[in-house]
Amino acid sequence: MGDRVSWVRRAVLGTVLVLAMVVGGTAFRVWQVARDDDRSHADAIVVLGAAQYNGKPSPIFQARLRHAIQLYEAGVADRIVTAGGNRAGDAYTEASAGANWLVENGVPRTATLAVGEGSDTLGSLRAVATALTSRGLRTAVLVSDPWHSLRARTMADDSGLSTWTSPTHSGPIVMTRQTQFAYIYRETGALLFYRLTKTPADDIGGTGLR
Repeated sequence: MGDRVSWVRRAVLGTVLVLAMVVGGTAFRVWQVARDDDRSHADAIVVLGAAQYNGKPSPIFQARLRHAIQLYEAGVADRIVTAGGNRAGDAYTEASAGANWLVENGVPRTATLAVGEGSDTLGSLRAVATALTSRGLRTAVLVSDPWHSLRARTMADDSGLSTWTSPTHSGPIVMTRQTQFAYIYRETGALLFYRLTKTPADDIGGTGLR
């Protein structure tokens, strides 16, 4: 009886240690990829959507769009794709609001592509992948917030694109250390959930990050 109890305890401890290593390793990768800023030439710059208010991008979304303009002006790609659908009752999609903002800030309309589909990161990236591959385009640099980068890249690659990341390091999400820890925690859970189920988990933690 004693040997059986001892074996069960070792098995439980081993399982806990493995889970801790998986979670810790994933959190480290979220943090590591958040620091990557790969500006290699790509077919397109893809800006992940965030909230918009009657056609005006939220501060989080504007930070991503400003970063995309910097990449565009640096010659990383000759087109910017904005992603994201809309909520019930919205007159604009996140994609259209983002594309309009880019044009208002000096990007030629012909250099933008609004893909206004998807209510979460996975749905948006699948729609973007379809739009790009139908045009013979397969590589993209993803613009989002640092902690979102690894999950977005994983989903984009699973959708058939070859991607790398250049996150924005300005805006409300990256302002405080407490906010950073909260998003790393949230993205670790969301990424593990996606890897297990291949379904999105954009509402984990209640942050609303897309």
